[in-house]
Amino acid sequence: MRLHELLAAVPNVISAPGIDSPVAGITSDSRQVEPGMLFVAVPGVDVDGHRFIPQAVASGATAVLGERALEELELPPAVPYIRVANAREALGWVHAAWYGFPARQLTLVGITGTDGKTTTTNLLYAFLRAAGHEVGMLSTVNAQIGARISTTGLHTTTPPAGKVQHYLAEMVAAGVTHAVVEVTSHGLVQERLAGCDFDLAVITNLTHEHLDYHGSMEAYREAKSRLFRGLLAAQHKPGQPKIAVLNADDENTYAYLLPLPVERQLTYGVENPDTDLAARDLHFTPEGLSFTLSGEWGFVALRSTLVGVYNVSNILAASAAALALGVSPATVALALADFAGVPGRMERIDAGQAFTAVVDFAHTPNALWRTLEAAQQIAAPGGRVIVVFGCAGLRDRDKRRLMGEVAAEHADFTVVTAEDPRTESLSAIMAETARALEAGGRREGVDFWQVQDRGAALLKAVALAQPGDVVLACGKGHEQSMCFGSREYPWDDREALRLALRGEVLATLPTAQKEYVSSQ
Repeated sequence: MRLHELLAAVPNVISAPGIDSPVAGITSDSRQVEPGMLFVAVPGVDVDGHRFIPQAVASGATAVLGERALEELELPPAVPYIRVANAREALGWVHAAWYGFPARQLTLVGITGTDGKTTTTNLLYAFLRAAGHEVGMLSTVNAQIGARISTTGLHTTTPPAGKVQHYLAEMVAAGVTHAVVEVTSHGLVQERLAGCDFDLAVITNLTHEHLDYHGSMEAYREAKSRLFRGLLAAQHKPGQPKIAVLNADDENTYAYLLPLPVERQLTYGVENPDTDLAARDLHFTPEGLSFTLSGEWGFVALRSTLVGVYNVSNILAASAAALALGVSPATVALALADFAGVPGRMERIDAGQAFTAVVDFAHTPNALWRTLEAAQQIAAPGGRVIVVFGCAGLRDRDKRRLMGEVAAEHADFTVVTAEDPRTESLSAIMAETARALEAGGRREGVDFWQVQDRGAALLKAVALAQPGDVVLACGKGHEQSMCFGSREYPWDDREALRLALRGEVLATLPTAQKEYVSSQ
């Protein structure tokens, strides 16, 4: 492509050269620059990409785009420089132009929120497929592009801008008509979704999470609201109105998002029945749940193997989006009955034991509370709930106390362990949670324990279990690694729990990790 073709898509260009160079590719990583590429200098959290302009030029960059004034940079006069107000935003738009604006060729749905995004995304994907649509999906767990599934499993939900546009372009090439994208607050603030023209936005909830990054719940909420504020600004597609789906039960977002302008607004609620879509006659069993879906589309009986009130909310959110896109209530009911769940979300591990063993991704105070609530619903009469969890290092520290408080109130036994300590002291992280458990009336060695090795922690929980109990492994879910220091090491909670059920331990701490722990 020519440089001018890419720049035509970029908002807020401050200055641009008259030189119209051919562009062979785009990157914001100076190490990936090849001759003829456009280098986008992005100011990062820790490193400013403008520092690497000389290396990019030395590697053959044909043009440079950035935010700083030209006179501040080491740039040869022969290399065109484009100055913009927001380089991150520009990076998304030039990638969108490079791939031919694939989002404009799709009915694009964005699903955001603190908890429930992945399940809601997968539910909507299933509903749309059952209605006969060709559907693509980008979620925490996987990317579904036509017939191809790419498993992710690490710690990033919304991919970088170039990857997002690449995936969407692959979907278009595969004949996909509808795409469902899980949207994080980080992805919105960091403009990874710039160039994505969304048609429908869904929010699940907003609870305590990521405050280490956003600084306050107000800033976190504002980040989430970007998805909804961008609806009317996005390009309209023939016959497709811009739609917002809001959770009337969520006090942190409902009143805030309700006044935002949009062409159609749908509300849903479990606790608040005065909504466009509501759940009536709720019933919970160890095998799942059932309720009547009611709203302007009439009434339909729904059954699911999913458990917990929070999954009723997820089902309502996905159903509202599906119905707004023309899926019939009967199709929703059939697809939900066939929906087997999402890997690492209340996933049962059965090795013939006399109690229930479950792996779940719950890693926020609200998610832990909801998961413990669901465990109580599936436990046998008199059965106890035993939970294993940790808190990540270099992340929101308040969660360590809050999750300890939740466990103290709602779990019978708790085993505190490792969850991605990164460069923080694992023992110090665990101690914060332990103090909250003690403040909640729990006693170490009696109804809670600290076990640094996650595999050994799971074995401890299994050893405590009696017939009819529920053992929960929370926080890792589908993830395939755990971070110690600055390295990711292979880890799978599902494999570890299966081994624990056989009386074995999947070692969390091979030599390098043991050295990390002993150094703390």
